[in-house]
Order: sequence, then structure tokens, then C-alpha cells
Amino acid sequence: MRPAAAAAARLRTHPVFVRAGFQSHTDFENAACVILDINLQDGSGIELRQGLKADGVSVPVIYITGNDNPTVREAALASGCIAFLAKPFSVHELIEPLNSVARLPKSDAQ
Repeated sequence: MRPAAAAAARLRTHPVFVRAGFQSHTDFENAACVILDINLQDGSGIELRQGLKADGVSVPVIYITGNDNPTVREAALASGCIAFLAKPFSVHELIEPLNSVARLPKSDAQ
């Protein structure tokens, strides 16, 4: 099985949420991983990550952004993300951190 297909198969047992805006979403603790754009329609992905941590939700986060500013990258990494991907990025750059999450037991992935 190809690495991307294997990762997808492992992640099928975990819920995946895809939304443009996250402020009203309350089910993050059930996600295996959250992929956030730095610039969300209803706020900053970094602020959302910090709010999740403050609420005790430790779901792994992968940031994607078109803004590869060093200050933004530093703030994202300081928030505890598992990956920071500047657009455009390859599918392999996304699959690698997803594979690391998929290898974790479900209770450890959060």
C-alpha cells in the first residue's frame, strides 16, 4: 500500500472536521488532528489553538498558510503545532505529520 493510502486508512477511524470557520465548533476533542489555516474567516488559527489549549483540548494541530512571515511561523510553532506548512506545499509534506498522528493510539493523539 502506498504511504498516502496507508495514512488515510489509519486515519479513517478518527473523525475529520472540515470547516471554514471554527469559533462555533465544539467537538475538537474527538478529532485525531486539526488542520488550520493561520487566517480563518472568523479569527486567527493561532488564537483558536491557544483557546483550545486553555480549554484543555490538546488535539494535534497542523497549520497551513500563504503567509510565511518569520514572526507568524515563530508564533505558530510556539503554540505547539506538529507542523507549519507554507503554501504551496506538497502532499508529502502534509502526509508526514498526518502519519505521525496516525501512529499514535487514539487516546495519545489528543
